[in-house]
Amino acid sequence: MNKQRKKQESIILIGMPGSGKSTVGVILAKALCMQFLDTDFMIQRREGLKLQQIIKKHGSEYFAKAEEQALLSLRPRGQVIATGGSAVFYPEAMQNLRALGKIVYLEVSLESLKKRLWNIKTRGIVFKPGQDIESVYKERIPLYERYSDFKITSGPGGADRTALAVIEALNKNRMQNQ
Repeated sequence: MNKQRKKQESIILIGMPGSGKSTVGVILAKALCMQFLDTDFMIQRREGLKLQQIIKKHGSEYFAKAEEQALLSLRPRGQVIATGGSAVFYPEAMQNLRALGKIVYLEVSLESLKKRLWNIKTRGIVFKPGQDIESVYKERIPLYERYSDFKITSGPGGADRTALAVIEALNKNRMQNQ
């Protein structure tokens, strides 16, 4: 690995579950010759359980701590990182991610999200008592917007188009900062 590669910033994807972070992340990693890291997979490997099983077996607070620890443990540079949808609830973790690179919010409409989340009961989404997907959406949007460097709409054109929009935004930002 050369010195330039070590200094390369990571690209961190945030957004609602179902916004395309993992799918777009893989496409970005391939297009940019970067490694891909999914923090949900990290948690599943550490715990030996699927996300929903962790929540069911140990509870939401345990899951939140596991997610925050996973985010705080990240040190990679030059990777595409897909975070869990609730990453934005951990200010210290978001500060760690900001130090690693650019944070891209994959925005998706509530209507599209409802169509995409066919597996909402098994997906590993933390709901507070009385919450539904709409209230989770409304709670998280301001946090995604606060922490992101860029907002890219994930929707028409699919994951390939979204990945291209991310690359274009990053290139435009680099050119402006030179």
